[in-house]
Amino acid sequence: MKEIKAFIKPNRIQRVIEALADSGFKSMTLSQAEGTGAFKAKGARPSLDFHVTDSPVVKLELVCQNEEAQAAIETIIANAKTDGPGDGIIYIANIEDAFHIKTGDSLKRYDL
Repeated sequence: MKEIKAFIKPNRIQRVIEALADSGFKSMTLSQAEGTGAFKAKGARPSLDFHVTDSPVVKLELVCQNEEAQAAIETIIANAKTDGPGDGIIYIANIEDAFHIKTGDSLKRYDL
């Protein structure tokens, strides 16, 4: 299994979520986040909570089977990309296993 973490501009997240859902990726987690980096958002200002951040982002996380990861990545890129700088970044990690809390069943043998 693969874990995909994508940091996306807030104004593109709805488009990404809908495209992923249309491609069969129904389960994902979204978190509001703030980031730092070379790109400075127009009108960006330091956060009230974190004095070093300047760009709001949405962190999207999903776990999928290995063979599905490339399709998810391509969908995210196609729908998060803009003509400007600072579109975000995608990280991929291997997941050894996952378990349903209620039953203790491993997700290795199920489609996610």
